[in-house]
Amino acid sequence: MYQVSTIGEEYTSSHRVYIEQNGQIISPFHDIPLYADNEKKIVNMVVEIPRWSNAKYEIATGEKYNPIKQDVKKGKVRFVRNCFPYKGYIWNYGALPQTWEDPTVISKDTNARGDNDPIDVCEIGQEIGYRGQIKQVKILGVMALLDEGETDWKLIAIDIRDPMADKLNDIQDVERYFPQLIDSTRHWFKIYKMPDGKPENKFAFDGQCKTKAYAEAVIHETHEAWKRLIDGKTPNKSDTHDISVTNVTVKSSPYYSSISKDEGLLKVGKR
Repeated sequence: MYQVSTIGEEYTSSHRVYIEQNGQIISPFHDIPLYADNEKKIVNMVVEIPRWSNAKYEIATGEKYNPIKQDVKKGKVRFVRNCFPYKGYIWNYGALPQTWEDPTVISKDTNARGDNDPIDVCEIGQEIGYRGQIKQVKILGVMALLDEGETDWKLIAIDIRDPMADKLNDIQDVERYFPQLIDSTRHWFKIYKMPDGKPENKFAFDGQCKTKAYAEAVIHETHEAWKRLIDGKTPNKSDTHDISVTNVTVKSSPYYSSISKDEGLLKVGKR
């Protein structure tokens, strides 16, 4: 259904990973539905960083069609250091489409503003994903990282095709079948910036991983924030954010762009 197209050389500031559908570029932020199956609460996940890799890629919220690009700090592309005993990211890491952590709103749960990105996901299945992959995942729980003073939710999920998916239905099942994984996840997020000279990250709820029901409420909240953004009720540019809201599927949006009329579509090599 979805394909990956790339431009530029990998691990450079010009590298971009675009998502295509039916041969046309779409936005992984705005055009991929949040829910793959609303009734069963199965959501789509955009893989930004495959497990055990170190390059810090993310959805470019400020660029047209929101390609995935490598983060740049002080003019250099960013890599996350290995923090013993971990190798890179310890899960497939990515984001849920059609969600947004609104930086203009202070969370009543964390007392901190949103981090201005789609909500993050740690997918714990056995398959190593690839950049730009769209996985269908089951949500199991959520942590609230306070990353440099901003609310940065971290969902825990599993690919519905994974052999363990049927056994995992809430966060206590992760504790049962994947002992120490939640502790390792908490520890990883706590220390991963320290090799670059930054302090330990903090958590809301003393680092507790909340339940599936709590996570689904957070997803709903961030989805509603995205709706306000894409509908123009929340300005897409302000002192706190500058979001590209061009989309090709949300016809009710003032930022909707007809595919056939858009001259900026890319025709690039496919994965």
